[in-house]
Amino acid sequence: MTGAGGAYRLGMFGGAFDPPHNAHIALARAAVEQLALDELRIFPTGHAWHKARALSAADHRLAMARLAFASVPRAVVDARELQRSGHTYTVDTLRELRQEFPQAQLLLVIGADQAEALHSWHESEAIAQLAIISIAARARPARATGTFDASRLPPGPREAVELPPMPFSSTEIRARAAAGEKIGHLVPGAVARYIEDHHLYRPT
Repeated sequence: MTGAGGAYRLGMFGGAFDPPHNAHIALARAAVEQLALDELRIFPTGHAWHKARALSAADHRLAMARLAFASVPRAVVDARELQRSGHTYTVDTLRELRQEFPQAQLLLVIGADQAEALHSWHESEAIAQLAIISIAARARPARATGTFDASRLPPGPREAVELPPMPFSSTEIRARAAAGEKIGHLVPGAVARYIEDHHLYRPT
């Protein structure tokens, strides 16, 4: 399964995954299938420069990501951003992938909410030159309004991923877990069990 000219198609899908939920899994599956990816690298973020809150411990988020994406064909969880010191920037990971896979087509898989903020990311124009921006334009939280405006994206190649709206988020799932509510219908079963077993997101 290769793109035009036989190029290896390597997707990058990053996020806090705190926790990973069913919308993340649906997006990963859709990306692999619709973008004809040979491989999809899943990157739990390290020290996210744009997150105001403290993330859960890296070992927990890595473990949950491995459990969540185990069922997605051609998906591989990559821990490098968790091991990197300082802030995590997508452009750094893309540059590393370009060095490791010099002949590959790199595709950055993001939801519409991330795409709308892409112009503010560190070296956003370099990101758009390193990778094909692959946007799940309909994967918007239920609270989102209006339509996705692609005019603010930095110039570069793009591909779309079709995905229905997903009416929940990691923030809502953490709140449910903190309140002792069931989350098994929102996250993969193995992730729900991990959260329960390790008492994650409980009030301190």
